[in-house]
Amino acid sequence: MKILLIGHGKMGRLLEQTALANGDEVVASFDRANLTALADTGKMADVAIDFSRPDTLDAVCAYIRRTGTPLVSGTTGYTQEQKQQLLALGECAPILWSANYSIGIAVFYRLLSQISDTLKPNFDIELEETHHNQKADAPSGTAKLLLSAIDPKGEYTPVYGREGNCGKRDAKEIGVHALRGGTVAGTHTVHFFGPDEELEITHRAASRQIFVNGALQMARVIAEKDAGVYDLQSLLFGE
Repeated sequence: MKILLIGHGKMGRLLEQTALANGDEVVASFDRANLTALADTGKMADVAIDFSRPDTLDAVCAYIRRTGTPLVSGTTGYTQEQKQQLLALGECAPILWSANYSIGIAVFYRLLSQISDTLKPNFDIELEETHHNQKADAPSGTAKLLLSAIDPKGEYTPVYGREGNCGKRDAKEIGVHALRGGTVAGTHTVHFFGPDEELEITHRAASRQIFVNGALQMARVIAEKDAGVYDLQSLLFGE
């Protein structure tokens, strides 16, 4: 598989190393230093993989629209308008965006979507995420992903941390808390606090390798798809 990489930070370099070890070819890589060169680059890869930053979106969109290259994106921190801009690329190429390519997180999402409605009437819900001290956005894209599994219709109000005399907890709120420190690759916990019982579900990433493995696995799938927007859950579980 021929891969064009966008974003050559820690994730991008690990993607490159893993792809080469798997026998794939990284035909080009772009980051802030040479991103302008993407405008002069033709279609040269089976798939583009983007783990960059939101401010590269215009360049990424222009390239995909011009070349029709399939895109696997793991960039987080997009505004809602930017997310719509990204997904609109499905008109001309197969597009997959996910905040997290871990198979374990995909199962976590699926589990939350199945149990949350049962617990919501009588349980308070809190979501906690922890990442390394270099992470720029908060809450994490994965936290937002899990929040959407818990509350797909947006019927609850996210409360991002609490401070001062904020009053008693509302039954229709979900607390979302971001911790930053050290070299933590990513830990996500959802707490369901009920009358006299608590259910806690946690996923811990030991390294970024799990995200790289999942992204490369999905890149092989997307490279064979027709133009359109694809969903990680559907690709993994056939729904």
